[in-house]
Amino acid sequence: MTMASKLQKWLNLSGRIDLMARRDVVSTRRFLHEGPDTVEELIDRHLAKKEKPLINDDEAEFMNRRRLTSTRREALSLYRDIFRATRFFMWTDSKGILWRDLLRENARKEFEAARFETDPEVITRLLIGGSDAVSSALDKLAEKQREIIEKQRRGDQP
Repeated sequence: MTMASKLQKWLNLSGRIDLMARRDVVSTRRFLHEGPDTVEELIDRHLAKKEKPLINDDEAEFMNRRRLTSTRREALSLYRDIFRATRFFMWTDSKGILWRDLLRENARKEFEAARFETDPEVITRLLIGGSDAVSSALDKLAEKQREIIEKQRRGDQP
């Protein structure tokens, strides 16, 4: 078959298809390449629908307890870190009270004040603020200790 005869065959076939379309024949038979009739049908056919998983009350309670358990664990960890960090504050204030005891007492008050907080954003903010405060206090303490050591070294060497 030559190229011209193939082209003529395709032209005849396309002519028949045009005639079928002009007759306004409604066909219930659809071909794969024709596609959907509307945009909604296109979306329904081709987009994966994400259905929200139905969570019953027991599962919701479990998820809530799990989240609270993890924040509770983080809060306890922060509290322990504060107690460990305060071991290094062994000097007294103007009233003769150890800074260690003052810091521990203040930490206890702050934790008690936030004990019944349920907003996850507020809890997260408190935990981050507390851990930042502990780390900055330890950094300042370490810097002060370095300065004291440097002064002693310079004082020892005339």
